[in-house]
Amino acid sequence: MFEKEIFNINTPEEFERLALEVFRFQYENVPVYRQFCNFLNKNVSDVKTIENIPFLPIQFFKSHKVITESLSEETIFTSSGTTGSITSKHYVSDLSIYEKSFQIAFEKEYGNPENFTILALLPSYLEREGSSLIYMVEKLIEKSNNPNSGFYLYEMDALIDRLNFLEESGQKTILIGVSYALLDLIDKTRFQLKNTLVMETGGMKGRRKEMIKEELHEILKSGFGVPEIHSEYGMTELLSQAYSVGNGLFSCPPWMKVLTRDTEDAFSYTFEKTGGINVIDLANLYSCSFIATQDLGKTFTNGTFEVLGRFDSSDIRGCNLMVL
Repeated sequence: MFEKEIFNINTPEEFERLALEVFRFQYENVPVYRQFCNFLNKNVSDVKTIENIPFLPIQFFKSHKVITESLSEETIFTSSGTTGSITSKHYVSDLSIYEKSFQIAFEKEYGNPENFTILALLPSYLEREGSSLIYMVEKLIEKSNNPNSGFYLYEMDALIDRLNFLEESGQKTILIGVSYALLDLIDKTRFQLKNTLVMETGGMKGRRKEMIKEELHEILKSGFGVPEIHSEYGMTELLSQAYSVGNGLFSCPPWMKVLTRDTEDAFSYTFEKTGGINVIDLANLYSCSFIATQDLGKTFTNGTFEVLGRFDSSDIRGCNLMVL
């Protein structure tokens, strides 16, 4: 319906117009979202700007099937979780939209995947089924069309050998890794990488003590011998990613936008001040494009944002995390 327009947004005005159209479409066609809006007494006619749009708390993906009612799912992406915890389920009706979203976003930031050897160190994701991150990286590895590209589970020595080989060969490389595994790698050996971008996807997954981004990045920069650590910001419940090429500042593709809500009032917005992250992801067309996450961050005038941490459950206020 809106697929072609979504990936051809060129101005903030086009984004806002399309976001309001997608809101109306999802209100009419996604039952859970319509119930949520009605609970808040939000009428479609009242929503005239992006700031008026209700953002669905991300916890609804744990308790409800969030999908356009006339469609069935092509696949289900699931979140990682601790033993016994309830995981999120994202019912995706059209995988081609996801593929288009992550391919265009990657190329806007880094260029053609064929220009790189892509190495993935994502053990906690590989060890379970239904990871949207694994699906994305697998497709990017295929697109790289490079026999040296591939996944690594716990084969640290093999990965060290491959990185050293690629470095000596002068091949441009991207190493995508979950934070704890990247730390495990530099515990085994130190690098001085000149041709490799190191990209962390966040998360200690209970394997190591959590640390602030600045501390993590300083350790990784030292261990890999690189000037910057890149980051990817995405989640099971979304179909788009933002990227940071350093300094912890993320940029969104044109069909994605981050706002920060006041931590005391979910319906007020902050700017250049810590708030809860709300994400508009227009690629999430047949699910919900308006998600209130549990992440904390700041937004800036140039459209970038930073991620500062997460809410404790006791700190969430004004979000109405009800179960309909």
